[in-house]
Amino acid sequence: MILRKKISVVAAIFSIIGLIIGLGISSNFNFFSDGYAKDLTISKEAVEILTKNNQAMVEVVSAVKPSVVNISSTRTIKGSGMSSPFFNDPFFKRFFGDQFRSFESPREQKQSGLGSGVIVDKDGYILTNNHVIKDSDEIKVKLSDEREFKGKIIGVDPKTDLAVIKIDSNHLPVIKLGDSEKLQVGETVIAIGNPFGLSHTVTSGIVSATGRANVGIADYEDFIQTDAAINPGNSGGALVNVRGELVGINTAIFSTTGGYQGIGFAIPSNMAKTVMDSLIKNGKVVRGCLGVTIQPLTPDLLKQFNLGDKKGVLVADVMEDSPAEKAGIVRGDVIVEFEGKKVDDVTNLRNMVASTLPNEEVTIRIIHDGNPKTLKVKIEEMSAETQTLAIAKTFNNQLKGVHVQNLTPELKKSLNVPKRFTGVVIAEMEDDSPAQGILMKGDIIMEINKKDIHNIKVYESVVSGIKSDENILLLVYRQNSAFYVTLSAG
Repeated sequence: MILRKKISVVAAIFSIIGLIIGLGISSNFNFFSDGYAKDLTISKEAVEILTKNNQAMVEVVSAVKPSVVNISSTRTIKGSGMSSPFFNDPFFKRFFGDQFRSFESPREQKQSGLGSGVIVDKDGYILTNNHVIKDSDEIKVKLSDEREFKGKIIGVDPKTDLAVIKIDSNHLPVIKLGDSEKLQVGETVIAIGNPFGLSHTVTSGIVSATGRANVGIADYEDFIQTDAAINPGNSGGALVNVRGELVGINTAIFSTTGGYQGIGFAIPSNMAKTVMDSLIKNGKVVRGCLGVTIQPLTPDLLKQFNLGDKKGVLVADVMEDSPAEKAGIVRGDVIVEFEGKKVDDVTNLRNMVASTLPNEEVTIRIIHDGNPKTLKVKIEEMSAETQTLAIAKTFNNQLKGVHVQNLTPELKKSLNVPKRFTGVVIAEMEDDSPAQGILMKGDIIMEINKKDIHNIKVYESVVSGIKSDENILLLVYRQNSAFYVTLSAG
């Protein structure tokens, strides 16, 4: 009996202790819960700031969207073609490769393409990419208010991948052109277009870089790089700043997987405006010409010419009777400034000269024999022959990545090539070309496998018949002498 009472007392004591501990734990849980809830409180100031930012973005997009249009084109193709218009953006195919061959069918058919454009004039002029409307039989333009018009090509410029089309309408919403030279890395930008046919899609990001060249998309490159999502169908659409100004024309993406990877390219608005004005006025692009062959200043060249750490481009040759020769520029001079702007590299100078109107006098600063010198140069119009640069087709042999152009009379003079010689000039060499280190930029290819090469057409015809495992025998003219060289496949 006494034992049972002791057990009951002990049990009661443990029950009381358990109750106390339980209340303590419960109170502690309530304490942490209250504290955690207080930590998650969002301040009124934070909400107001974010709300203002959101509202600002909405206002910019609302102002710009009406000036962005959807462009659909139709072209007749022979041979295989893709059945889905979403895969017909040339840059989509360029970066994604041939993994969609299952969609192809070997017959002549109508092929549809999708892209975007930007209204730049109230009377119906629209700026877009050349590859959006290239070889089109029919162009349809759809506005933000769902109206549709037939588009007419005013002019195209494959060298910058820009084009101007026109629709029969007026009092259209026009986008304001911005100054792309004022863009800063890190600045917020907004991309508007029609990716995969999804009308007026908006993405935002920042300017990742400016002045991107040697991307391999166009002859004249000065791209804005952005991480704002750009996808197939965005081509020709608007890249705008926070003021709603057009700062770029969205052109291409870079991808190794077939998906968006945060790297998009847009043509700067300043370059686009120059090309657009020339196309509308002349139906073609009129470019300026200085008449020099230029090359980068490597560390070795800086030492050879005693230039220290100066920036600029080296003049390798001067064309006879050119603006440069008339102004007194000679081989070995270094061009450091063009119209008050610093010359950083070959592409930089090439773009500045090309965008200068013919007969315009410019100021050029050079270093001549180690001494600074300022010259006045009257720019001339670039001739059609000088502008014609033919990029070699993609050949699966030892001449892969070799870009050539016709050997014009002007080039013969500038390169001191005897009149009896014919051939094509190597204009560019890709870094991964099998011919790298054997052939050089400026070489004249006169024969391929003992066949005379008279022009680009003959060059492409001969090279296209060479297999990947074949050796190639070339007759090359370089620096006043001709010699044979073999490109070995083994």
